[in-house]
Amino acid sequence: MMKTKWVIWLVVMLSAVGLQAQENANARQARKMFDEVYQNVFGEQGATLHYNVNVASLYKTEGTIWYKGNKSRYLSKNSKAWNDGVSAYVIRGNKKEVEIYDANSSKQSRFGDDFKFEPENYTYHIANDPQGYLITLKGKKGVKAMKEIRALIDKTTRCPRQLRIKVAFIWANVQISDFQSGGITEDTFTFPRNQYKGYKMIDKREE
Repeated sequence: MMKTKWVIWLVVMLSAVGLQAQENANARQARKMFDEVYQNVFGEQGATLHYNVNVASLYKTEGTIWYKGNKSRYLSKNSKAWNDGVSAYVIRGNKKEVEIYDANSSKQSRFGDDFKFEPENYTYHIANDPQGYLITLKGKKGVKAMKEIRALIDKTTRCPRQLRIKVAFIWANVQISDFQSGGITEDTFTFPRNQYKGYKMIDKREE
């Protein structure tokens, strides 16, 4: 009887080890692909995409964003911003005002540091989906804002197609289109000062 129990225990332990190995392999594959996609978006070569956001039908917006290294630019119905890596220029709504911030200041966004993404703060899992690969990121203990992220990746191009982000108990859906990696020129991030000569410049770099 003792021998039978020992065999059963051994089988259970081996099964658990095998399952853990499978999970670890899946996590490594998911992280590897996620890192590849992340590099395509935020790498030194630069990238641009169009986004369409729907937060539980309570808030909707869309726009275009450009990245290259530590530089960025975005354009939406309610705001425009240029960040050249030194200073950030933000225009909100129909105000004839340009707010100027240090490039790394969290104050240029109303969300501040709340939505900063750190890849190491998540666990990773990948699965097949009818529309591509689905990479699921679950926040580790202590992650406050983005509790879970589900990224749908095109199987052929490895381009992001959709994001679902869980903030508290609400899901935000982000549709991504017109994605392009590379070919982003430096003047994309230069604030076109001549176009805003009549605007009031509000310098917030010392705040």
